Amino acid sequence: MTGLLVGKVVVVTGASRGIGEAIAIRYAMEGASVVVAARTMDDGDHVLSGGINSVVKRINDGGGMAHAVRCDLALEDHRINLIAETEKTFGPVDILVNNAAVTYFLNVKDFKMNRFDLMFEVQVKAPFHLSQLILPSMIERQSGWILNISSHAALHPKKDVLARGSTVYGMCKAALERYTTGLASEVYRDNICVNVISPGLVATPGVVHHKLITDATPDDAVTPVEDMAEACLRLVHGEVSEVSGMITYADEVIEKYKLKPRDLIY
Repeated sequence: MTGLLVGKVVVVTGASRGIGEAIAIRYAMEGASVVVAARTMDDGDHVLSGGINSVVKRINDGGGMAHAVRCDLALEDHRINLIAETEKTFGPVDILVNNAAVTYFLNVKDFKMNRFDLMFEVQVKAPFHLSQLILPSMIERQSGWILNISSHAALHPKKDVLARGSTVYGMCKAALERYTTGLASEVYRDNICVNVISPGLVATPGVVHHKLITDATPDDAVTPVEDMAEACLRLVHGEVSEVSGMITYADEVIEKYKLKPRDLIY
């Protein structure tokens, strides 16, 4: 097998569908051994289509290497098991992609604290904890890549623009971005690369479910999932000194590195 990620062990969370699935497939196309993690095992288990078993079958049937691990990132023991099973199956983690999210679009006055806690657990604490679990090995090997998936919701909204209940979601993503740059600084001298990237508006099952894309949305306002996958690939290889510490966006990475997104052939 040939490719940019041959010999690398990858964990992608929230990979049962959408962006996570695309990243897992694109990395597998480059020779990585990919652990596909999410709560949904099989298509039909969730209101949204997709499941980690079908993603793994798609990769393995195409000649790649993938393994499914059911993981509810809200649970500490599931996070610990995810890394332990990855190491048992493929070896130490070289690349971690924190993509999973649980999202409720509600105004602050209507937000229940259990939902608030769940969103922070999955979108902020889980990436932090997973990083803690893999960093000792990365530091020992003086090599590693952590990529966090954010959103334009992290940007401060204008006061006269309706936020559509995205305040808590934006808080989570803003926290994730600040965590990214802080960690990038901490582990820079250990040759570990840490970045955060936002996809723009991608027509994933979740985006369609929340009606964030409608018939009135211009075609050029929608980012192809292949573009996001290609941008995410670029941020997990190369010289750490040239890549690490970015808060960036899929279209910026595509333009900066003159990338040509590839079809997801698996």
